[in-house]
Amino acid sequence: MEKRMSLQACQLACMRGGRSLFHGLDFTLEAGDALRVSGANGSGKSSLLRLLCGLSFPSAGEVRWQGRDIRSAREEYGAALLYLGHANGVKDDLLAWENVVVASTLAGRPVSRSQACAALSALGLGPQAHLPTLALSQGQRKRVALARLHLQQEARLWILDEPFAALDTATIAALTLTLERHLAQGGALVYTTHQPVALRAPRARTLDLSMEAAC
Repeated sequence: MEKRMSLQACQLACMRGGRSLFHGLDFTLEAGDALRVSGANGSGKSSLLRLLCGLSFPSAGEVRWQGRDIRSAREEYGAALLYLGHANGVKDDLLAWENVVVASTLAGRPVSRSQACAALSALGLGPQAHLPTLALSQGQRKRVALARLHLQQEARLWILDEPFAALDTATIAALTLTLERHLAQGGALVYTTHQPVALRAPRARTLDLSMEAAC
């Protein structure tokens, strides 16, 4: 029987440049949960997402996956996690499909050229799949980064930093449906966004880091 999904932030604190961004942060995410992280610029939204991914370490507290500190559950946690940072992370000198293959391989989930092209087609980039990424618009480059969502759906926890940025209305609607499908299938989601996007989720809530910093 599959374990019940659980991501916990336990008394998390984060310092940057001698300044406290947040402290004493506690929350739990389970299957079907969507957590939107909000706050003013500089409140620590991206820093929190990096802590949750294990890309940096908290000043205090810990992040737990299935009850274990993620630092002692790296392999299990890595298999469950898909992280897309604020920067697109695409390489200008690669073709669009090559970027998808490279990013997936680096994440430990290799895909084929045909799979990469199919994912790009699902995002309306079929004709651009064989173009150099340098030739694409910002919105198209963002969609190249988002293609991994169509390839790594076995990852139960998605952590996405500004996934809706630079997207047109139609692509925002399509991405919203992808995220809602992930949640309905028992996945969990942590994300940031400046766009007024309302996700239909079994359980959706917002964590305002501006309020946390004021506490």
